[in-house]
Amino acid sequence: MCRLATYIGPRLSLEDLLLKPEYGLMEQSWGPKEMNEGKLNADGYGFAWFNNGNQPASYRNPMPIWTDINLESLARTLTASQWFANVRSATVGLDVSHANTQPFTDEKFIYLHNGYIKDFKINYRAKIRSLIDDDYDSQIGGTTDSEYIFALFCQAVNKNPGITIPDIFRIVFDQIDKVLTRSSALLNIVIGNGEKIFASRHAINGDCPSLYYNVQDELYPGGQLIVSEPFHESTNWRQVPEHHIITLDGINDANLVKI
Repeated sequence: MCRLATYIGPRLSLEDLLLKPEYGLMEQSWGPKEMNEGKLNADGYGFAWFNNGNQPASYRNPMPIWTDINLESLARTLTASQWFANVRSATVGLDVSHANTQPFTDEKFIYLHNGYIKDFKINYRAKIRSLIDDDYDSQIGGTTDSEYIFALFCQAVNKNPGITIPDIFRIVFDQIDKVLTRSSALLNIVIGNGEKIFASRHAINGDCPSLYYNVQDELYPGGQLIVSEPFHESTNWRQVPEHHIITLDGINDANLVKI
């Protein structure tokens, strides 16, 4: 399990997303309030953004966020119109390493996953790997279920040109559902494509992890957020309904559709 936060809107410093919130990811790394499985997110952290060429860029560190002596100076310096960040609580049996630390990226997308496929390493990795073509399998650098799901997503995008991102979510979730037998999968997933942010709150045979959005936060004028847990007390936070996909574009109101 993890805690995540994303932002889209006017250019924002990383400091405003990661370090300044009253109850941001720094605090959620050691004191999450709504994480049902796990009590500490100390197995790495990372953040990603789109550069001036609209290409994904990322910074990942397998150490706890509070130990990174570089973060304060980076956070003051870096600004972007989209941010994707997470703090990780590693699933038992999956290594703590740079390769297993999110966010994951390719040439088009930034990806975050909060959740897991239960018994992935023992029972399901080979089955899911059999669904992935060699071109996408070769790009998997770590051992997490999260990265395998990202490979399924990228493959589905390229095999289904013209299909909307919410429909790509549905294709991938259907693939996972067919592989699972009596096991469960928690599937809060965030995808950024440089123009919009898409996020799911979903689970198969399990309880959906927490997920909230805010499109009129007083601390982020003109900006929109999707987070695992609200950054502060405000009536503007809304819970994403279970088994829904939310889309934010930084301009219009949130769009919510059922999975």
